Amino acid sequence: MSRQTEHVDILVVGAGLSGVGAAWHLRHHSAGTRFAVLEEKDTFGGTWVTHRYPGIRSDSDLYTFGYRFKPWVGAPIATAVEILKYMGQVIAENDLGRHIRYRHRIERAQWRSDTRRWHLQVRDLATGNTVEMTCSFLWMCQGYYRHDQGYTPQWPGMARYRGRIVHPQTWPDDLRHHGQRVLVIGSGATAATLIPAMAGECAHITMLQRSPTYFRTARNANDLADVLRSLEVPDAWTHEIVRRKILKDNSDFARAAHRDPEAMKTLLLDGVRAALGDDQAVQDHFTPCYRPWQQRVAFVPDADLFKAIKSGRASVVTDEIETFTEEGVKLRSGRELKADTIITATGFHLSPFGGIPFEIDGRPLDLHDTVTWRGAMFTGVPNLLWVFGYLRASWTLRVDLLGDFVCRLLDHMKARGSTVVVPKLRMQDQTMACKPWIEEDTFNPGYLARGMHLMPKQGSHDPWRHTQDYEEERVTLPAADLADGSLHFA
Repeated sequence: MSRQTEHVDILVVGAGLSGVGAAWHLRHHSAGTRFAVLEEKDTFGGTWVTHRYPGIRSDSDLYTFGYRFKPWVGAPIATAVEILKYMGQVIAENDLGRHIRYRHRIERAQWRSDTRRWHLQVRDLATGNTVEMTCSFLWMCQGYYRHDQGYTPQWPGMARYRGRIVHPQTWPDDLRHHGQRVLVIGSGATAATLIPAMAGECAHITMLQRSPTYFRTARNANDLADVLRSLEVPDAWTHEIVRRKILKDNSDFARAAHRDPEAMKTLLLDGVRAALGDDQAVQDHFTPCYRPWQQRVAFVPDADLFKAIKSGRASVVTDEIETFTEEGVKLRSGRELKADTIITATGFHLSPFGGIPFEIDGRPLDLHDTVTWRGAMFTGVPNLLWVFGYLRASWTLRVDLLGDFVCRLLDHMKARGSTVVVPKLRMQDQTMACKPWIEEDTFNPGYLARGMHLMPKQGSHDPWRHTQDYEEERVTLPAADLADGSLHFA
């Protein structure tokens, strides 16, 4: 290990959408700050380079999934290639590349009160050398799931299956599906993307789901954006106007789903029925048993999933797996589905802080023992903020909000001569009831249920709530009182 220690004011972990957004904010709103971005991969992009399966695309519109400061000029739903091009432009146009260090992995993070710094063991994957870095503030932008391995349930008989089992998160370069019978297990956004992309090339592709998912369908276009561009309105104005309109529409949608879930359910199912033209199929395979918006509503641009099903190139089966067989899977109904390749689009593993071991003054940190401060900082954890975006809206909306907040927090600390900030429960907070990071009745996908024991808790009142509500946070985060006693400065 090298004895040389490098210090930066701010260390950003990850060069995905969150990390690049953090770097932009530091570059433009925190002049003079020395910062570095460490990225384990050999390029920027995070999710958009981890996932390489056919058809990979956003399931949020790029007017809100893109940054507020960088106009989006393409179709609302974008491919991974288009998103990476957009991110590359942000990096180049703002001279962020010189701050990003690729193939650098943090192997340990220790807060030391005697130095008032984070001490980090960092491995340079290009050389294999481990160096120590220190920073005054740690900005965690590494995402929230394991990038090296997706989640695949262990079903009986998997070892005897003679075909190939693939998880979309680790898509192999040598997989050939042309003329093959393909079975996709799962019915979320990944399955809804994969199936229409592969349907024209497979002999047949089947989506096997344990239970149905809600879908929204619409053209992959934005009429308002098209009109504004035809009037030669500047791109920045078009981006802002369309962004505001989409945010209002999404807010109206969420409120309507909460206010009258049955009416929203009817509206969503009518959309599927119009695209599919089959009432029985909608009843059997596309009518979920949960309320709209309890899980993310997958968007299907141009109804491509339903067109593949309607054409007969794809089909849907709603059942549970009893066991794998040599040629496919046997279902609880007794039916056997034969397949040459089985794709498990079954989710991922939650991984707060990217699996990095953390210590606070020599004590291992268990995030589940902490209470979150506005879903971004944690009791007893100094000088650290984690970007956890919105799960039912565009992730990047919170990247921008938290970027503003961090820069304001740093300015506040500088003005008062503080070098340490740590959330602490006040006297009036000591007896409040604590709840899970995200309550099951609010949002309950499988990956959260499996990993909630890894996540911090939230309190029953501000600033200890984690609302996952952009419409609320776009008002409360900019106005958050830094002097209300919930943040302890030293």
